[in-house]
Amino acid sequence: MFSSGYDLGDLADEAFAEEAEQLVAHPFTAALDALDACPVPTVAALPGHTIGGGLELALACDLRLAADGIRLGMPPAKLGLVYSHTGLRRFIEAIGVPRTRELFLLGRTIDARTALTWGLVNAAVLPSDLEEESLQWTEELAANAPLSVRGNKRVIRELLRAGAGLDPDIERELIELRRACFASEDMREGVRAFAEKRPARWRGR
Repeated sequence: MFSSGYDLGDLADEAFAEEAEQLVAHPFTAALDALDACPVPTVAALPGHTIGGGLELALACDLRLAADGIRLGMPPAKLGLVYSHTGLRRFIEAIGVPRTRELFLLGRTIDARTALTWGLVNAAVLPSDLEEESLQWTEELAANAPLSVRGNKRVIRELLRAGAGLDPDIERELIELRRACFASEDMREGVRAFAEKRPARWRGR
């Protein structure tokens, strides 16, 4: 397992909404911000399943290599979770709107080869070759001109940011939509059903 995402199953029922929101927001957001701000390219080697927040963490890296046979997925729709607009933007930038809809609206997982065709990972290699291949990629990066690598990474980052503006009122509305999901009956039911490996009984509230 590279990462199975947030561990919501053990949260106390009486404080679920507050604790779940805090877990999802911090320190995860700080980790993603640190990767975004890192001036040198980052490489994620994915030796095992990469799910939920773990997949966004991998996507925050500049390059991703996956072991053939692993699964990658986004289960918020199975949990009753509204994902952050910043996280969804990251997926749209990487794999486009149709594939982002497929991941988030269907809540399905895909294999490494499919992730490669989508552009979710840069390479899918034999599990036995993952470490060596990842080291070769990092050695190739390290051998390139530092000013060029840092400069190109920053230009790419700033170009993406330039097209990412939201009306402040709309952004506040999206943040409130996400915040409200943590207090919903459906999210509690979704987390319980996911942990118990049964279909969720949704109520729409």
